[in-house]
Amino acid sequence: MTIQSVDRALSILSLFSATKTHLGITEIAKFLNLTNPTTHGMVKTLQSRGFLCQDPDTKKYSLGTSSFELSHYFLGASKVYQAGAAAAHRLSEETGLNTRLAILEKDMVVIILTVYSRSERFQYLSIGPRVPLYCTSMGKAILARLPENDLTQYIENTSFRPFTPHTINDPEQLRKNLKKVDNMGYTEDREEMLKNTFCIAAPLLDRNNFPLAALSLSSGPDLFTHKKFSSYADSLIRTATDISYSLGCRNIIY
Repeated sequence: MTIQSVDRALSILSLFSATKTHLGITEIAKFLNLTNPTTHGMVKTLQSRGFLCQDPDTKKYSLGTSSFELSHYFLGASKVYQAGAAAAHRLSEETGLNTRLAILEKDMVVIILTVYSRSERFQYLSIGPRVPLYCTSMGKAILARLPENDLTQYIENTSFRPFTPHTINDPEQLRKNLKKVDNMGYTEDREEMLKNTFCIAAPLLDRNNFPLAALSLSSGPDLFTHKKFSSYADSLIRTATDISYSLGCRNIIY
């Protein structure tokens, strides 16, 4: 049973994103199909508990410190973060590339850590935290290790929206793309989500060999032609293997 007031409050918080950092009462009401007075009351309640704060100049609202605190509590309790955060930092230092750690959440991946390389020109680009599975290297790394029934269900229930001219938006093409992981040990993203962003990723497996997360390396257009690319791929797979082992996987096949 859904409690309406709780559902509405959570819906308000869920509206905020990297592209919608500040919202007014009228905007929130329109997004959720609510009246302004109803929206105002709920927003003020969330503000009183620290989940929203108001800009004194624009009068618009953004996420508050309580929302920020909860994200840190989540990371403290996340097995993937605990097992993979330090390893992701080491991987970024070793390769000089951006490193991301993401977890599977329903039909999306949620990025829980991004480590930018010191020399990365592209770090102003943001792709998440919540991104699709079919057009990101992390998402495809997870899809490649899903049980066949789960993969089929995902494909049947997904609308393949093109983000760039390079986005894979055909189910059969996606399946062929996923099979490459058996030979390479990693999946690729060649500007499928963002232009000028190229990535490789490997799945992170739990004790049941289920792909509950993924680890990625990303850079600019020269990633796949770089003279050190094979070394990058080897480092990624080795690090993903170590993290999977920490998560309880003992039969790791990449």
